Amino acid sequence: MKVFKYIFYTVVGLIMAGCAGILVCVFNPSLTDMLAEQFGRAGIGSYGEVQPGVSEAWVYGRGGNGYEVPGSRPENAAVGGRAGYEPVREEGEQIPQDVADDLSGVILPGDTGSGLTFDETFYPYYAMLNKDMQQLYSQIYANARNLLSSFAPVVPVTVSQLKSVYEAVYNDHPELFWLDGGYSCKYLGNGSCVEITLKYNDTSTYLEDARQDFQMYARRILSGAEGLGSDSEKEQYIHDKLMEMVEYDPNASLNQSAYSALVHGWSVCAGYARAYQFLMQQLGIPCYYCTGYAGEDHAWNIVKINGDYYNVDVTWDDTNPSTQDYFNKSDQEFAPTHVRTGLSVYLPACEKDSGGEQNTDTDGTSSDLSGFINPNPMEPLRWQSNPQPDNGNTGMTAEEKKQANLEAAGLTEDQVRENMEDYYKECLKLLKEVGVGDKKFSVNIPETLWNSVERAYTTGDYWKNYVDDALEELKVENFVIHIQVERLGGGYYRVYHNVLTY
Repeated sequence: MKVFKYIFYTVVGLIMAGCAGILVCVFNPSLTDMLAEQFGRAGIGSYGEVQPGVSEAWVYGRGGNGYEVPGSRPENAAVGGRAGYEPVREEGEQIPQDVADDLSGVILPGDTGSGLTFDETFYPYYAMLNKDMQQLYSQIYANARNLLSSFAPVVPVTVSQLKSVYEAVYNDHPELFWLDGGYSCKYLGNGSCVEITLKYNDTSTYLEDARQDFQMYARRILSGAEGLGSDSEKEQYIHDKLMEMVEYDPNASLNQSAYSALVHGWSVCAGYARAYQFLMQQLGIPCYYCTGYAGEDHAWNIVKINGDYYNVDVTWDDTNPSTQDYFNKSDQEFAPTHVRTGLSVYLPACEKDSGGEQNTDTDGTSSDLSGFINPNPMEPLRWQSNPQPDNGNTGMTAEEKKQANLEAAGLTEDQVRENMEDYYKECLKLLKEVGVGDKKFSVNIPETLWNSVERAYTTGDYWKNYVDDALEELKVENFVIHIQVERLGGGYYRVYHNVLTY
């Protein structure tokens, strides 16, 4: 009998505890949101569960092309610990109705943002929201632009809806670099917000000067990209230039903003990604700020190039030496290391693997580059793994074989640079000859020299061996290069150097 009584009281106790928990969540929406966020990070929940304030038409109206959340989260994935993204922070204060009534005559909407429009192509987080929440998005954006701190929401909004809207504004607009990643609200017991308070970082105290500096540093990078022919070239240029100008520093000030990367030159993943987003937007290339988990909270980008979406993680490519390992990758390629969270799960899926791209001319037509070892100079260099045969020239002397191979390649001996010293001398001569601007030159080398050439461009040795001297004579400071390699036959390669000096 005692056993049954014990079981009875245990069950009753569990039921009462559950009811108490439900009541706590009902009267404290902030706690509900916090629990939901924690469960979401732990993998509970799915892409199909639409977040508060998000339009179901957006989520379910994309023909099944949505992002598929990987089955497991990556652990300890961050390259060199390079993360540092801080999720949007919410602070809430529940107030009684009489206090809310007193606020209604004091707290005004400020700038409602009426008449503002945001193109879905460049502002996808805005497009995710339902109509009412889009009005609130416009209001938050307009008041943030004007540095207004506290205001009454222009439409009814709950605590959980407000978080989605704030995240949407914050993710869409890297140019609002003074807007902090945290905000607060006052709400009633039913979860309805009555006052929203935005927070601003230190740049808000000298905003005019900060804006000028921000635009000046951005312009220095953009000026080098604007003259390039295709979006692919511009994207590669911005990616490489950011790696050149920014260093990863977990202690950098303002490191959640594009300002930290562009002006200070020190940041974490959030600053890299927001700077990349801003620069690409300025070039008219759709680029989105994507947040998620990569062993730690992390941020990267999704970019649209030639009609396809790709993941780009500039932070993880900016190692020593720098790489292209996380440049223009599909969701499948990113799945072992990157998992989207929050509103980012509703961004377009990246479905095209980087290995399957064709080189596309600026007029949109595909070129036949089957003879090139790395057909697309916008991608990481991909080298031939096995040497080419020497056309079966057996029974010949070494000199006879060489002449036969040169003939097969359509070359003469004086057209080939046999060692690295001669290769560098030829590059220096040709780079000075082609001059300043968007140029191209080629050097013929034996296949046996290729590993050394590859190593020079991987380690950066080519700079000191010919680039520095050429730039000094040309009286310019900036240099970008992409390599293409053509197989000529007979064991010879032609190395094309696509260069931009300015």
